[in-house]
Amino acid sequence: MDLFSRSWTALRTTVAALPDEDFARPSGCAGWLVRDLVCHLIIDAQDVLITLVTPAETEPTRDAVTYWNVARTPPSGDDPLDALIVRLAAAYEEPWLLRFHLDDVGSAAGRAAELADPALRVSTRDEVLTAGDYLSAYVLEWTLHHLDLVAHLPDAAGPGPEALARSREMLEKIAGAAFPASFSDEDALLVGTGRRVPTDEERTGLGELATKLPLVLG
Repeated sequence: MDLFSRSWTALRTTVAALPDEDFARPSGCAGWLVRDLVCHLIIDAQDVLITLVTPAETEPTRDAVTYWNVARTPPSGDDPLDALIVRLAAAYEEPWLLRFHLDDVGSAAGRAAELADPALRVSTRDEVLTAGDYLSAYVLEWTLHHLDLVAHLPDAAGPGPEALARSREMLEKIAGAAFPASFSDEDALLVGTGRRVPTDEERTGLGELATKLPLVLG
């Protein structure tokens, strides 16, 4: 729960510090500019708020690791929701409006997470999780998108070491195998989710795990 708050705060702090011109630069998400990614983060924050006030009475069907649906093909950008995000982001027109909305909704999502009972059962995407597992899953979401945010912004602050380490741990559980110790946490996340193509040396080091990659999480 604490790591959710720290990783989410770090991501929003980086967005808040971006100069206006950075919003028109590419992000690490194929087909999305930084402004599109920030708009997606606003939708994510809304999802957190909605889920935390959608209690469930049945037993959990997913946990922090099995929450994710895994595909092998990266998104093409043709998905209607992906296209909607681009149109919504363009409608903001000015970067300060995106910053304001993310701070407003994002702060509320952060407060809701701090107040949530970790044992509370919540429903999202027709599945049931404890609030603790749901928020733990979002540590991976925030960390990957923090890496996406700074992919082409060398002066922007990236995710913290705790978030990177925890996200690597979750990705390894999803993969059912550990990345080589020679991989940094960041490299494991980027290569593991298809955000970066492994070098020949890295591919050799991955061994059989290379056949399972990329893990496209949705």
